[in-house]
Amino acid sequence: MEHELSDFLHYLMVERNLAHNTIVSYERDLKKYARYLRQVEQLQAWGEVERLHILHFLKFLSEQGQSARTIARHLASIRSFHQFLLREKIAAQDPTVHIETPQFERTLPKVLSVEEVEALLAAPQTDTPFGLRDKAMLELLYATGMRVSELVQLNLGDVHLTMGFVRCYGKGRKERIVPIGRMAIEALTHYLERGRPQLVNPRRRATEALFLNHYGQRLTRQGFWKILKRLAKEAGIEKELTPHTLRHSFATHLLENGADLRAVQELLGHADISTTQMYTHVTKTRLKDVYKQYHPRA
Repeated sequence: MEHELSDFLHYLMVERNLAHNTIVSYERDLKKYARYLRQVEQLQAWGEVERLHILHFLKFLSEQGQSARTIARHLASIRSFHQFLLREKIAAQDPTVHIETPQFERTLPKVLSVEEVEALLAAPQTDTPFGLRDKAMLELLYATGMRVSELVQLNLGDVHLTMGFVRCYGKGRKERIVPIGRMAIEALTHYLERGRPQLVNPRRRATEALFLNHYGQRLTRQGFWKILKRLAKEAGIEKELTPHTLRHSFATHLLENGADLRAVQELLGHADISTTQMYTHVTKTRLKDVYKQYHPRA
């Protein structure tokens, strides 16, 4: 059973070109599934799996206290895997057919107000190379709505300041071009002229990475997360922040100011517009809050 699982993960990497973190998630879910089938259901081959075995596994996850969202993710991984087995003629049937995905309540993304974004963007001390870097990263995130994983993977050649755009690679290494505004261009220019040259480590191998850490090498997602938490505290922001918060705020503020939903989908790099539509619910929720706060008869 391990051999077929390895083939599937290789397929995800080579043919589907999925991101490393996505493949790791598939691997974790499917290894747990395979272990259950061997140890509990006493199965020795994927061709023996039936619909009832999968239902038992989903019940097992529920009894472990897993949320409906987590169970739905496991089922999505299992469904993709069995479809692969059927295509490759490793199994004669797909036992996931007619298994319904558990329903779960979608939580609305947390966003910052425009005032909170302004405070966060003003937090870095731009009299140091690291402050110039942090200012450029925050301005670029809010200007483009890109994911943090996309931000830290940027190379020098991906930023075109005279043309006013940045090229980034999203899920599945899908390329997209995103325009950047005057404030982000200004912050990036200052970082490239006065910040990055001082962060380059001449003793280490040269890197094309745009944003560098203390060692003169590419900044990591974890490194950015630590920087964001520190700057949010300095800015006096008490809301719970994640690396995705500026991306959520970018999309919500665009829609609040009349941006077209399709345009926002394109900027965010969403494959399905239904993913982008969640931000319309956020704007409606914020409108209700404003109404309740300011209308005399609310």
